[in-house]
Amino acid sequence: MNRAIRCGLGVLLMAWAITAWSHARSVSYAHWQLQPDGGAVSARVSQLDLSRLGLDPRSTPDYPQRVADQVSADLQLWSAGGRCTAGPVQASADDAGWMRLRWSVQCSGQPLSIRTRLLEAVAPSHLHIVNVETVEGGALQRVLGFADPEVRVADDSTDAPVAGLLPFLKVGIGHILSGADHLVFVLLLLMLATRLGEVVALASAFTVAHSLTLAAAALGLVQVQGAWVEALIGLSIVLVAAEHLWQRAGRDPGVPVLTLMALLLSGLVLWPRLPLSMLAGLLLFTACYFGLLAHSPRPLRLRLLLAFGFGLVHGFGFAGEMLQIALPREALVVALLGFNLGVELGQLLVIALAWPLLRLLDRLPRAGGALRHALGISALAIGSYWWMVRVGY
Repeated sequence: MNRAIRCGLGVLLMAWAITAWSHARSVSYAHWQLQPDGGAVSARVSQLDLSRLGLDPRSTPDYPQRVADQVSADLQLWSAGGRCTAGPVQASADDAGWMRLRWSVQCSGQPLSIRTRLLEAVAPSHLHIVNVETVEGGALQRVLGFADPEVRVADDSTDAPVAGLLPFLKVGIGHILSGADHLVFVLLLLMLATRLGEVVALASAFTVAHSLTLAAAALGLVQVQGAWVEALIGLSIVLVAAEHLWQRAGRDPGVPVLTLMALLLSGLVLWPRLPLSMLAGLLLFTACYFGLLAHSPRPLRLRLLLAFGFGLVHGFGFAGEMLQIALPREALVVALLGFNLGVELGQLLVIALAWPLLRLLDRLPRAGGALRHALGISALAIGSYWWMVRVGY
């Protein structure tokens, strides 16, 4: 069996193992029915998310009231006269793990705006889906979050397809710039490149791949298990960092051997959380990848395949921001476009800043080489940590 076939077998084993777990994103919803002097709101928030605030139905006295106070304080309606006054809140739990809440608000003055502070202290990536209906017949739907926590509501608010683009553009930029694992992987790809043409090729392969899986997952065409996706993102960093260190060590065969031994050890430590199929796939893939690199006169082709393959995994990670958002399909397409453009803009910004710095290091052979080596070791360590923690979670 040649190395290419073993690589393919390793990928198939890993892909099969990904279907083992499910993962839910942190998302809440609110529906506002507004008139000039206030209105009514109905909201639902996951009890799992509320537990991050120390609100647990098993240990929190007067749990429904505590949840009601927290949610009504964090989901706010404002007018020109200041924050609107919230009335009594009705709160109840359903069988699906949600807390459902209803209350009314009284305002003085126009215009109205909705703000959220829900879970901002414990879940910065939390998304809050807002649906608004006004008495004049206006309609509005937005996704609020840490980077964009407020939306202004006009009397004649009516969503147009382009209206949802800018908020998701900001969410996409914020996601890539706050996603340390994605940034580390992109930096490692740059560290493998030796000239600008290779940077463009590797970045393009990564971009095309994660755009495909981001769209497929967000549109519901493909379903994967998010917990394993997050773990494999950590592992992608480990393997690319190992290749970087292997190159710097003059292709010392000890580096791939140590990488394989570390993977095997992680399988023993994480068993039974790590299925044997996943471990076997990882070992096969890693062994054949380094074997192909060692005998390839054009390693860039293999790196492009690696960037594309792990780009598919990272795309499913990006899609976590878009999953479970109750948007109409036509609105979801626009939101997806805005989010993906935001991710690409953030990625281009990182590349534009990092590549000149890496080239500067190359002009300082001793100090630059030492710093590159330190970056590779640091990336290997943090990728290993993410891999172990995310599998063991």
